[in-house]
Amino acid sequence: MEQLVQQIAAYKQEIAAFTPANAADLEQYRIKFLGTKGIVKALFGEMKQVPNDRKKEFGQILNEFKQLAEERYEAFAALKEAAGANHQEIDYTMPEAPHRLGTRHPISLVRNKIIRIFERLGFTIAEGPEIEDDWHNFTALNLPENHPARDMQDTFFVSKNPDWLLRTQTSSAQVRVMEQGKLPIRIISPGRVYRNETISARAHCFFHQVEGLYIDENVSFADLKQTLYHFVKEFFGENTGIRFRPSYFPFTEPSAEMDISCFICGGTGCSVCKQTGWVEILGCGMVHPKVLANCGIDPEKYTGFAFGMGIERITMLKYQIKDLRLFSENDTRFLEQFEGTV
Repeated sequence: MEQLVQQIAAYKQEIAAFTPANAADLEQYRIKFLGTKGIVKALFGEMKQVPNDRKKEFGQILNEFKQLAEERYEAFAALKEAAGANHQEIDYTMPEAPHRLGTRHPISLVRNKIIRIFERLGFTIAEGPEIEDDWHNFTALNLPENHPARDMQDTFFVSKNPDWLLRTQTSSAQVRVMEQGKLPIRIISPGRVYRNETISARAHCFFHQVEGLYIDENVSFADLKQTLYHFVKEFFGENTGIRFRPSYFPFTEPSAEMDISCFICGGTGCSVCKQTGWVEILGCGMVHPKVLANCGIDPEKYTGFAFGMGIERITMLKYQIKDLRLFSENDTRFLEQFEGTV
């Protein structure tokens, strides 16, 4: 063992004196000391020749030697990398690398334009959590448990008993505002919602909505129509035709769907409007008295209207996009088309 200790001492001196001139010298050092057939591995193989009562002592010496050899190699490897990085030849006559400018997502562009239009009408923004409880997402909106209309909003549940889920509509944010009892209320609630849909060119498991709510004394359906008329004229243009069709929503009564004239075919009929000349863009109606009561608002004194639209649908109409999946694929070729759009 004494002979092995003397060899290790000599190797330590050699390591301490080692200064590589280039990368080849450093590689030779690695092979000699740290390689699979190197000195460190060979010395560990000599452990079987050491008496049992001195194996622990020799093992400590070997580990210290191995650590010294590795630290010396790593120190020079780091210096070589730094030197290589600092001494790269730079051609200052070359043009700079082009900077690819980003652009706002088309969903964001349309969302912001919708918000600006309604802000000019006095609406403020109200936001809520994307993980909601059953009360705010369904029950308070006149959708009690086992109500058949819940099937229209097939839901991603986070937990059951108590029920927590990914919200299916931004109406839950409106419920939270109504519960505060600060009247009158004039808000829009944009945000992301989730439904268990089969992903296709026309549907996705998540999408974005903007919903509006106005509650005050003596609010009528005429107020709703004039508000939506103004929105359509501002967003789609003065010559856009508008029509309302009776519909059903549990949280509004009466309820309606609103269509606009197809601006692609001019109302003559095409594949986008399914040859009807009209395109549905939103649902609306007067807030159901039971919803007001559920949120602590006196339905005998106050009335209100609500509306909701899918931002993806509006965006697809505005920019004539035929596949809903493009919005979430992060394909820069698609996104670059909207550079400079406001």
